[in-house]
Amino acid sequence: MRKCGVLLFLISALLLQACTLWEEHPIKQWSDATGGEGLERNFWKEVQGRNWVELERHLSGNYVWLAPEGPMTRAAALDHLKHLQLNDYSLGEFQVELNGSTLVVTYNITMQASFDGQPVPATPVSMMTVWQQQKAGWMAIAHSTVIPAVGR
Repeated sequence: MRKCGVLLFLISALLLQACTLWEEHPIKQWSDATGGEGLERNFWKEVQGRNWVELERHLSGNYVWLAPEGPMTRAAALDHLKHLQLNDYSLGEFQVELNGSTLVVTYNITMQASFDGQPVPATPVSMMTVWQQQKAGWMAIAHSTVIPAVGR
């Protein structure tokens, strides 16, 4: 009986260790995204790759982006993103809340980028996106950008 317990412990330990051996599954297309973090990673991959047609397919017709400049429609948000030259970025501090067929995703992004040729500060920016499962797949319906206040 004792040998069986030791063997079971060793097998369990090996299985748990295997979980850390494999890298995160890279998202190559929208259908690979299995949750809010994956959807956001794919969103920014499309922005960096300037894949506007593919990105547009995942923004609802009534998409709204609340930016520091004010609210933007879907068309205005896409135009805004087209002025961004995203060289590199990192995403972190994800929080995902599921409510029925809707995901609310909050996270931070740090960019190495320029906007209309002017460098973008490389400070973390808080983001929130609301994704909704629709017949066509996951669609972003709202997004908000919060830039940290200066001097805090």
